[in-house]
Amino acid sequence: MAHQVIHIHPAAPLKPVPGAPCNGCGVCCLAEPCPLGQVISRKRHGACDALRWSDAEALYRCGAVSDAEGVLGPRWRWAAPLLRRLARRWIAAGVGCDATLQTLPSEQKT
Repeated sequence: MAHQVIHIHPAAPLKPVPGAPCNGCGVCCLAEPCPLGQVISRKRHGACDALRWSDAEALYRCGAVSDAEGVLGPRWRWAAPLLRRLARRWIAAGVGCDATLQTLPSEQKT
């Protein structure tokens, strides 16, 4: 099995077990964009461009929900309410963690 290195904010919560409520760890979205993220990011691999870090909450959020205006840009800002509503459904917000990825702590250089 191939290994992938993703850079997670040091204050991010640990990844929950599959099926547990999402806690904003960001692992799934940092590894690869979901189908909605693929459209937004225009890529199938790597971190989703819509992923947003919240310093205030110390967790990651989907920008299609939390920052729809920023994700869409000024030209498409009018569609932000629609994107927020659809994104909650498309990303299955509140359903639970479906990422089967395993995380390992980074090696600290001394």
